[in-house]
Amino acid sequence: MLSMLSKQPSSFCDHGSRRHFLKIGGLALGGLALPDLLRAEASAPRGGATSSHKSIIMIYLSGGPSHQDMYDLKMDAPMEIRGSFRPIATNVTGIQICEHMPRLARMMDKFAIIRSLYGSVDQHASDMCLSGYPIGPLGRQNGHPSLGSAVSRLQGPVDVTVPPFVGLTTRTGHAPYSNPGVPGFLGLAHAPFQPSGEAMTNMRLSGVTLDQLRDRRALLSSFDGFRRQADIDPAMKAVGAFTQQGLNVLTSSRLVEALDLDREPASIRDRYGRGSANPAFGEDAGPHWMDQFLMARRLVEAGVRCVTLSFGSWDRHGANFERLPEQLGKLDQGITALVEDLHERGLDQDVSVIAWGEFGRTPRINPGGGRDHWPQASCALLAGGGMRMGQVIGSTNRLGEVPQDRPIHYQDVFATLYHQLGIDVRTATIPDHSGRPQYLLDRHEPIRELI
Repeated sequence: MLSMLSKQPSSFCDHGSRRHFLKIGGLALGGLALPDLLRAEASAPRGGATSSHKSIIMIYLSGGPSHQDMYDLKMDAPMEIRGSFRPIATNVTGIQICEHMPRLARMMDKFAIIRSLYGSVDQHASDMCLSGYPIGPLGRQNGHPSLGSAVSRLQGPVDVTVPPFVGLTTRTGHAPYSNPGVPGFLGLAHAPFQPSGEAMTNMRLSGVTLDQLRDRRALLSSFDGFRRQADIDPAMKAVGAFTQQGLNVLTSSRLVEALDLDREPASIRDRYGRGSANPAFGEDAGPHWMDQFLMARRLVEAGVRCVTLSFGSWDRHGANFERLPEQLGKLDQGITALVEDLHERGLDQDVSVIAWGEFGRTPRINPGGGRDHWPQASCALLAGGGMRMGQVIGSTNRLGEVPQDRPIHYQDVFATLYHQLGIDVRTATIPDHSGRPQYLLDRHEPIRELI
């Protein structure tokens, strides 16, 4: 653990007098210090490394959103199935969506909807939405790496000071909701960097302000004492290149500034909406925190290849039609602001966006005014990444029970996302614990309508 002490003491919230410090080894993930992570990553050879900067923003709708009440309203079905929401026209002829998503309706030409999604299981977990695999005998994601971890392994960082995979998912009591995408057999070297964890705390409590990080001369001056000590202390001379690389991460302002939303104009923040980090409706699930959509955009601009986040509480066994209008309105604002922003910044060809949940909801409304779990059919919303937008793919039968035309498996969507990143899932492999090459998915064909 490297620590650099400043000359001036400071008082923390426990009223203890402390010296400012910068702990290189404290920048940790899963118990490994940053130098250890960098060493582990460098020791694993990458296949197909690329300097391109394609990115993915993955939005997990925790709890399972209702496909019949968002993008696949069944107005010809009996009342106990169709519910009280009404469809509205979009700016793409022939496509209708829920009345509570008017912004999306005005931008439908920049989105694509999958109405015939299948392949999930009855599990309240983000695993399927972040990896293409449910929880199984081998644990989370059945031992497989999440998409972000696989991309970290195959393509590495765009910038050595910016992690390739960042998880913004907030912690929940029900742990499977707050999986930001585990690395599986790839190990902690390819786990997501989580700004809400100890790593970001150490960066913020280092006694080095954002202003100092931006001022390279002031920063250099603050390190003079450390460097003089390193010159005369034999123990310090033993510090390896990976610790120096960890120092480079902390002395670069790029990641910290990407997470600093105060650098955005108020008008942009208002477009996205602010929201709250508190769980939606006080339930144990994702928050209505639209700030995270903006933070995701800033992170991919800074060089992150994959950003994951969770949004809302969609497990509506009751009060479905009372609570969904508020939640749909917030999702409508956040995701359309994100996609509009990507287009305005010329990032729409490089950044893919996916929003979906672990399963759909029952066609029949239950006596409590809600819909229960329904893995047989679900939906997804996509944007950007150079994909073909302004379309609906697939359909369900008259009651929304099962896919009817063009069934799309969750892994088909993953094959498409990998394809847009420049990774061919038919040939790309990554080694497991025993060194045997493993394919990324069991299904290898991207969705032809999108690419």
